Amino acid sequence: MDFKKFIETQKLSDHPIGLGGCRNMDSFFDSCDYDIMVFDENRSNREVISFENNLVTLHHASLSETNTKKLLQYDNLKILQDASWNLKIFLSKISEKRNSLFSDFAKNSLIESIFCCQKTKDGIQNDDVFASCWQKCASYYLADAISSLNNSPSSPSHLLDSLRKFEKTSINNHISNVLQTIGIERATPTLLERMLKSSIGFSDLIENNNHSELIQKKYDYFLNNSMLSDCYFYLGYINKENFIHIKDELNRRSDLIHLLKIAFDIESDSNLLLQQAETIQTSCNDILEITSSS
Repeated sequence: MDFKKFIETQKLSDHPIGLGGCRNMDSFFDSCDYDIMVFDENRSNREVISFENNLVTLHHASLSETNTKKLLQYDNLKILQDASWNLKIFLSKISEKRNSLFSDFAKNSLIESIFCCQKTKDGIQNDDVFASCWQKCASYYLADAISSLNNSPSSPSHLLDSLRKFEKTSINNHISNVLQTIGIERATPTLLERMLKSSIGFSDLIENNNHSELIQKKYDYFLNNSMLSDCYFYLGYINKENFIHIKDELNRRSDLIHLLKIAFDIESDSNLLLQQAETIQTSCNDILEITSSS
């Protein structure tokens, strides 16, 4: 892709810019987008832009960022433009504390997972229609934590494959609980097609930034390459991100459950749901104990 032309077309020439994400790593799919970080000190939401038959996700970023998750997204960024050298200095600081960032993100993800497990349990008690959604989020947060404890970035498209390849350790043994509670064994072409349509609908409602075009492209790649489990995992992860984005508005958005039932492929058996929440919560507590004693 002609990055210089993209920068000029989008009128971004005044800002430090870097390339991150899948395209900046050794392994990526043909369906992967180009994650471009423009450090314009703008807090706007990311944008998905079509350019030269490619999809570009434009992230607005800050050189004073302190959020651990975002800092890890900037780790090992390929600098495309940095006349002031401020981005180079910023990335050097991130590199120096890389291990602690992965550790902090893992701990935060474990705490969020436990919170979601409790929301699931409370939801079962209170007949909350979103109880199953909280359980899915708990499982994905645990996946994020395990990935981070392996010093591996959480990429929705590649995370499942990474989990499969991690070496056997006391922490990685909990991956089986993640996969069991997410439900990837349920993936079939028919189910995935239904999940896709609802996932795109949910994205359009919450994000409204053309992300649905990228979701469709990645779905097509997964299906064409018979990667059904990876597709199921990917769609669920995207829905988790959007669900968490509106977590404080759920009492006013109960109508969304009709989309989420299909998008998340959620479980309706409350006994099984409770068992899954207990399983994930136990895994989180075990990992927290392991990491605190190491």
